[in-house]
Amino acid sequence: MPEFKLIEKLLYKSEQNDIEAEFIIGNETLWSSQKVIAEIFGTTSANISMHFSNIIQEGELDEKEVSISSKDLFKDNPNFIKKSLKKSNNRGRPQKWYNLDAIISIGYRINSKEATQFRRWANKILKEYMIKGFVIDKELLKKGGRFTEDYFDELLETIREIRASERRFNQKITDIYATSFDYNKDADITKEFFATVQNKLIFAISNHTAAELIETRSDIENPHMGLTTWKKAPNGKILQSDVVISKNYLNQNELSRLNSLVEGFLNLAESRAEDRIPMGMKDWKELLDDYLKLRRLPILVGKGKISAEEAREHVLEKYEKFRVVQDENFISDFDQMILDIKRLEGK
Repeated sequence: MPEFKLIEKLLYKSEQNDIEAEFIIGNETLWSSQKVIAEIFGTTSANISMHFSNIIQEGELDEKEVSISSKDLFKDNPNFIKKSLKKSNNRGRPQKWYNLDAIISIGYRINSKEATQFRRWANKILKEYMIKGFVIDKELLKKGGRFTEDYFDELLETIREIRASERRFNQKITDIYATSFDYNKDADITKEFFATVQNKLIFAISNHTAAELIETRSDIENPHMGLTTWKKAPNGKILQSDVVISKNYLNQNELSRLNSLVEGFLNLAESRAEDRIPMGMKDWKELLDDYLKLRRLPILVGKGKISAEEAREHVLEKYEKFRVVQDENFISDFDQMILDIKRLEGK
């Protein structure tokens, strides 16, 4: 069975009325339930079922290719199957779902003009999904849809919780992104955002990507190998896990600017929720870029001069040499106690 993606709510403007409904995208086509198709063509579910049976009996379409029960369609998604059955008027019996070919064939037997209009609308939705990996229904946004006062109040609470959390700077930004009304962790735009957000912020305040920062500032001749902070700073040992964190190489001024940069973006995110502005994945991505431009900070183009893998490999080689020297010179609390005792005995 092909992978199916649930589009929880889209707005279709039929000749009679506006219809908000769930749709499915799967196997490179759009699917809809018998109940929704009946609404689109202004008829009953029984009439839809009758026309579909005739289409199959006449050999126009193959039933297994163009239809599926909601029970089978959502067998790997128990939460939605429950919601789908609850919404049906079949007293818990699975609805029939039809793909675009079946919908259009049924439509032409009921209302050819509406069928043509629906086909154009559906193809537009499919094209947007195939290109972007998600769908934004602008008509539904204009109408208000699910963006109620409760939606924005909950969003504002979530953003404030993110601000107050102890998450790392880049995690806070990605957590904000994940509040997108159209959030899809598998979308290409999400993968790109998650992969680049840390580099964008580090580059904005240091003119280096995270990998470049580690590569250029790690130095075994430095008492702390070039680090300005580490987990057990200031007196504890520098560990292997410390030297691969780019933020540990930033100086105090850069750290202050980074914190200010992130705090400013979080302020911006909070104001968006307060102003009741819906934010999608594309909106957050563009807002971050525009925010960096507004502050006249360097904008990262490309992926940098060195990869994260190369930087990690090089810095770990340096660390192995640094660790030997660190072990020779390190004075633990026990070592210090012995030195103090000897000093007292010498008196």
